[in-house]
Amino acid sequence: MKIKSIFSNSGGIFLSRIFGFARDLLMASVLGANVYSDIFAVAFKLPNLFRRIFAEGAFTQSFMPSFIAAKYKTIFSAKVLILFMGILIAMSILVGLFAGPITKLIAPGFNSETISMSIKYVSIQFWYLPLIFLVTFLGSLLQYKEHFATTAFATVLLNIALIGAMLIYKGESKEHILLALSWGVIVGGILQVALHIFMANRFGLIKILRAGFSNLDAKAIKVKKDLNRFYKSFLPAIWGNSTAQFMSFLDTWVASFLTAGSISYLYYANRIFQLPLALFAIALSVAIFPSITKKIKAKDEKGSIAEFRKGFWILLYLLTAATIIGVTFSNEMVWLLFERGEFTRSNTIEVGHVLQMYLVGLIPYGLSKLFNTWLYANHLQGKAAKIATISLVVYAIFVAILVKPLGAMGLALAGSMAGVSSFILVAKEFGINRLNEIIVKIRTIRFIRNISIFTVFILIIKFSFLHI
Repeated sequence: MKIKSIFSNSGGIFLSRIFGFARDLLMASVLGANVYSDIFAVAFKLPNLFRRIFAEGAFTQSFMPSFIAAKYKTIFSAKVLILFMGILIAMSILVGLFAGPITKLIAPGFNSETISMSIKYVSIQFWYLPLIFLVTFLGSLLQYKEHFATTAFATVLLNIALIGAMLIYKGESKEHILLALSWGVIVGGILQVALHIFMANRFGLIKILRAGFSNLDAKAIKVKKDLNRFYKSFLPAIWGNSTAQFMSFLDTWVASFLTAGSISYLYYANRIFQLPLALFAIALSVAIFPSITKKIKAKDEKGSIAEFRKGFWILLYLLTAATIIGVTFSNEMVWLLFERGEFTRSNTIEVGHVLQMYLVGLIPYGLSKLFNTWLYANHLQGKAAKIATISLVVYAIFVAILVKPLGAMGLALAGSMAGVSSFILVAKEFGINRLNEIIVKIRTIRFIRNISIFTVFILIIKFSFLHI
């Protein structure tokens, strides 16, 4: 395991999330938690769903093993780029033409006036999707070169664009602020593409693409087998990686029927929850994936298990510590980040409760991301999709049970229960024997001892020094 890769990835994600929190802090102050913030959350939900599928899941985890295995990598990559860009541009046009029904589908609880207000923002922001695919595609090629920093730091540019839009238009009406934010999303996407093109050129990857395009017609038949393998793995990978995003979609759908501000409670709480998930689980999984894939292709199972062992214990310590801190200081975190301007004390308490429910699932969700790299490196996308389907059923059952008594808190807790089921199933697919090689008794005892001491320390801080 290359610690440098993990730190560069985590560093980029951390800086991006800092700017993201600055963005949300400013948004909470400017818009508050009301119908306007709900509209932005809904408008950004659709492109953000696909961004997470591409940037953190299905595309990279299907493309990387296929690209490594492909004999004619230049032609293979060019063919994939052409196909996906064509599909995403067509989707962006269709969303623009049918923005009203699509908005109604995303948030059926919105009344006709709110739907009408949302249409133009949904239409504009969806064009972020083809831009972010270009970022993801070039980022995957950079990952093959084991360069992670550019993609990790790139999201900072999106947040800078959104912050800039709010600072420029903060004195305007809320409708003008929403319009500025929508165009800020597009500007942020363009900046990310430009940065990736620059870095890809430095690593000689643009030459690879040019070579692929120049030989596209003459040698296309030679990559047919590689393309079929990629397409076959990509479709189940979409489902396998998008369960959390689909649940987030359903959260919005159900929350639109709850009290005003419920969508925003989920949004702000999820923003905090996503920080340790991205900073630790996603960063480590992304950094480890290329080396795991190469070791598995070389039939070096001992080497791949050794990588997993290191990654598992690092991740378990970090996620457990984050969960303890987050649950203990949930209200304090929300107060520090968001309680100002239109964001009231009652908003802080509601978001804090939702955050606690999300954090129940932090450890299982994070470890699932690590173990999923094993499935995808072994081209087991179908099994990952099956696990995702079962987890979604678990989520739906808990939503039906919890949403009435707990409201937005119930939606967050249902997602956490789905995360628990996902981890149990993916660990089972990983294999008991392999798991035993990772979870050894002496390390487990040491872990329980260290975490117990840490928990006592955090509780002492909570009850001795903070009275917010």
